[in-house]
Amino acid sequence: MNRHLYLVPLACAALLAGSGGSSSAATAAETGGQPPSRQAVADPPPMGWNSWNKFACGIDENLIKETADAIVDEGLAQLGYEYVNIDDCWMAPERDADGNLQADPVRFPGGIAALADYVHAKGLKLGIYESAGTHTCEGLPGSLGHEVQDAQMFAAWGVDYLKYDNCGNQGLPAFERYQAMGDALAATGRKIIYSICEWGENEPWLWANQLGDLWRTTWDIGDSWESMLWILDQQVGLEPFSGSSGGWNDPDMLEVGNGGMTGTEYRAHFSLWALLSAPLMMGHDVRAMDADTKAILSNADVIEVNQDWGGSQGRRVAGFGDQPVELWVKPMSDGSMAAVLLNWGASPETVTTSAAAIGLGGSSSYALKDLWTKQTSSSDGEISAEVPAHGVVMYRISRSGSLASAPSPGTHQVSDLAWMAESNGWGPAERDTSNGEADPGDGNPISIAGTGYDKGVGAHADSAVHVFLGKACTRFTADVGVDDEVGEQGSVRFQVYGDGRLLDWSYVKQGGQQADPLDVSTSGVTALELRVTNARDGDDYDHADWADAKIQCG
Repeated sequence: MNRHLYLVPLACAALLAGSGGSSSAATAAETGGQPPSRQAVADPPPMGWNSWNKFACGIDENLIKETADAIVDEGLAQLGYEYVNIDDCWMAPERDADGNLQADPVRFPGGIAALADYVHAKGLKLGIYESAGTHTCEGLPGSLGHEVQDAQMFAAWGVDYLKYDNCGNQGLPAFERYQAMGDALAATGRKIIYSICEWGENEPWLWANQLGDLWRTTWDIGDSWESMLWILDQQVGLEPFSGSSGGWNDPDMLEVGNGGMTGTEYRAHFSLWALLSAPLMMGHDVRAMDADTKAILSNADVIEVNQDWGGSQGRRVAGFGDQPVELWVKPMSDGSMAAVLLNWGASPETVTTSAAAIGLGGSSSYALKDLWTKQTSSSDGEISAEVPAHGVVMYRISRSGSLASAPSPGTHQVSDLAWMAESNGWGPAERDTSNGEADPGDGNPISIAGTGYDKGVGAHADSAVHVFLGKACTRFTADVGVDDEVGEQGSVRFQVYGDGRLLDWSYVKQGGQQADPLDVSTSGVTALELRVTNARDGDDYDHADWADAKIQCG
């Protein structure tokens, strides 16, 4: 059962095809597995609160102060929620005589600097809002053309975080508008987290890491199960662009506690955002939250999954046929794996998978901790759970037994090795042939752009092949591309994971294009995963070849 709709704007589709798009985005695309980086990520995804989801324009300085008080009093600050962010509607309708932004004199009579002092005295940080246009989304003065002046004002006030929206943009290139403010913020000398809220219109994950700390991937979230799932769908395929690329994908703020979903649905929402390494920005009334809301937002085990960096944000790795269930995983820095079993259906579902399928195979036993019930258990490799309707079960899973034997020294074709697990879009992944879409062995000889290969793995997106290396192998090599049997059709991306950590990836490969060589270090890797994803445009004709796929061991 498939609920995923990959809605790619025409401008984005042109970029995915390797043509068109802005020069900055094209530059990012051409880098393949090494996206450009503004700087290495030093901080985990930010955590805090934003006023918009609950209050919209119904804000004033008393609300901000009381929220800061509540974040501290409820113990949320100790868990990492440190930013208190004012969204739109804080500013006066006009700039002052010198062209400076000024706080609304009725809503914020004390001014922003005094409010920042109050928040800082609580041990918290203050965030503010503006737009990369002539006006904000509520029609108030924007920062387009005033970037240096406004950035200096924010720094003088003691602002620690800027959410920079996309309203009033006058059709000007996104990269240029967001670069202007990014440069202006950097020039102030003050550390100000830069949140690029471009709505995902021009694929900011390809270029925003050069400018800011996080970038919105979609339109605004709504307080409903359907909205949350739609935004979740749009995160599929974005994992190469988060964390190691210089910032964080931002699927928008949390709706937990706002009343539009059940407690079970909110637990799913929080679990998935944590797994995605998303910024965790609360959006409810912290002053009046109920016990269930507090329990969800205070789950230290789930927060740890969010704040820990093991080499990749969470990603969807499997569906389960006709079941309305998905498996999402994220590697942890200690070698364990966080896993979320998501049931988006209307009835409870029993879901069974394996440690090998989540990239953690090769052990005789495993330790599991349910991060919501806190119960611990052991397994020989099977992972099974009753998942509530519109809910999740979230585990942290570790190897706890003896490991399997590693491959012998030498060079091995992946198609000749035992596979711990495999999954494939149509039929099985094939050894030494292309994918025939139905039965084992029904494929053709592997061929990419007229070049034939005797050995390799034939797949159909979405696909994964898991191989145990036991830290005994140093390199993986392959030529990757779309098989000639589909002509110029098909579009896929190849990804190489080691212990759940993204090691390398190709940009989109299309039918008829020459194969790309991959040469990946696997030193220290216990379990290798070869994954093929679609190009966020559906999976028709996505016949993908790992041609001459080899590992070097010993």
